[in-house]
Amino acid sequence: MNILDFIARPLGQFLFFIYNTIAFHNYGFAIIIFTILVKLILMPLTIKQYHSTAKMQTIQPQIQEVQKRYKDDKEKLNQELAKVYQENKVNPAGGCLPLLVQMPILLSLYRVITGPLKFMLNINSQQISQLASKMHGVNKNAGSIQINIINYFSKHKSELSSMNNVLKPNKLLNMNFLGLHLGNKPSYHFADLFGINSANYLPLLIIPILAVVTTFISTKLAMSQTAKRNDNVKNQNSLQNTMMYISPLITLMFSFQLPAGIALYWIVSNTFQIVLQLYISKFVLNNKWLLNMKK
Repeated sequence: MNILDFIARPLGQFLFFIYNTIAFHNYGFAIIIFTILVKLILMPLTIKQYHSTAKMQTIQPQIQEVQKRYKDDKEKLNQELAKVYQENKVNPAGGCLPLLVQMPILLSLYRVITGPLKFMLNINSQQISQLASKMHGVNKNAGSIQINIINYFSKHKSELSSMNNVLKPNKLLNMNFLGLHLGNKPSYHFADLFGINSANYLPLLIIPILAVVTTFISTKLAMSQTAKRNDNVKNQNSLQNTMMYISPLITLMFSFQLPAGIALYWIVSNTFQIVLQLYISKFVLNNKWLLNMKK
């Protein structure tokens, strides 16, 4: 069993609960609601990340002075840096905590979306293999086998009657969202976009496009907020400009390698982050609340 299954199973059941209730059997809305709830739960950690980052930037002159003074004495340098952090009540690793928490959630969500039969419907591996063996004229090695099973039996529901109720027709997940199949991977190949399957792949391009745009805006906002507190750090603008374009490029690359549901998660997550960043920039940083907030 993959170690991420311990996270994926409760996430899958939670996502399935949302799908069956407040999302009204709409898979896309289920992912959107799920993502917003996760971000709300993680919001205190995110606020703390901004707080830690802001505090780190205010003590940069002290850090640079210590680094300059003890550049030839590494042991003394580490001691003095620790003293600066302690006196200012700053944890240099504090800004990484939300990222460390969200990474296993994202990886587990990928397992849930590529393996909905296992994590949402609680169908075991033997039953999944049994279902796969009944598919005809399907490349079982293309994409997620569980997504392929859902796609196949959604079109051939009558064949499920001979499967001893392994998968009931009314349990088949509807993975369509506003005409987009969130279990499919977007494609940039000409044959897919303008060939016989163009109706499936061409509209799906909106997913990676929105993922890249929201990633760029979110990164730009984060970098601009850092720059306001980082005027004395050399080469900072160059680093920021690099990150501002690398992050969307990474998002673009993965958007064409993963199911569209993952990219939808990114879009919603980025949008939530953009709103939060604008709120913090206008109502928190301007009021210096972060700098004065007590731990």
